Amino acid sequence: MTQEKTVNAMSGGLALLALLGALAFGVTLFLGGIASDEPLAIAAGVLLALIDAVLMFGLFMVNPNEARVLQLFGRYVGTVHKHGLRWANPFYTKRRISVRVRNFETERSKVNDTDGNPIEIASVVVWKVVDTAEACFEVDDYINFVQVQSEAAVRNLATQYPYDTQTDGQLSLRGNTEEIAGQLKTEIQGRLVAAGVEVLEARITHLAYAPEIAAAMLQRQQAGAIIAARSRIVEGAVGMVQMALEQLASQDIIELDEERKAAMVSNLLVVLCGDKSTQPVLNTGTLYQ
Repeated sequence: MTQEKTVNAMSGGLALLALLGALAFGVTLFLGGIASDEPLAIAAGVLLALIDAVLMFGLFMVNPNEARVLQLFGRYVGTVHKHGLRWANPFYTKRRISVRVRNFETERSKVNDTDGNPIEIASVVVWKVVDTAEACFEVDDYINFVQVQSEAAVRNLATQYPYDTQTDGQLSLRGNTEEIAGQLKTEIQGRLVAAGVEVLEARITHLAYAPEIAAAMLQRQQAGAIIAARSRIVEGAVGMVQMALEQLASQDIIELDEERKAAMVSNLLVVLCGDKSTQPVLNTGTLYQ
């Protein structure tokens, strides 16, 4: 693989002053040769001006957070990172490469999660070029390479985890966003290392069930929430009934046989677990009638 090597190009300001001075000297020779009718001076002035014009093509500008990749007849020479007006061999080709931080949002992809449920997923990838030589020579178009490989990584990650899970300790796309983001960043970085690109951050921006199963999955989630809530209510109600029976027995308020205890437990559970308010019934007889 072609590795980046940094070269220090000459200051463009000094080179420009030298070239302007040489151009002025050539013009002076040319005009002086015409005035004195000296062909040698005229030729020297024209030749100096032509050489100066060719050397002018060596001037180039490097903006902040930008680099120039230098090549000489197809051979990689080096990369200039120092910004400002610079000068290098006029026969060098100077390709501009941005090393700014950029972001890319993948399109919404429809894939099946590990449970086989169709979902829609999209992500945003924050990246930058860290090796200009690899970005230029190892891939055909590094920007398109980042986009294609990022989308492939997102689709592959979505097939490895379920959208949601009821099992504790199992990772899911919806319930473990930080862990999934770390996994996504690692996978994308592994795909883009050949292009000289560093992934700074990768996060899921859109996650939803596909429209054809969205309604069914919503009912499933609602049913799961209802079951969880009912389980908590029953657990609390059983504790309250147990506490009531223990306090009645410890304070000798009333003695209940097993049949009356069962009836009391049944009534308390109905009151505590019912989803509607209960209607009181006045007992005008005895405890057993």
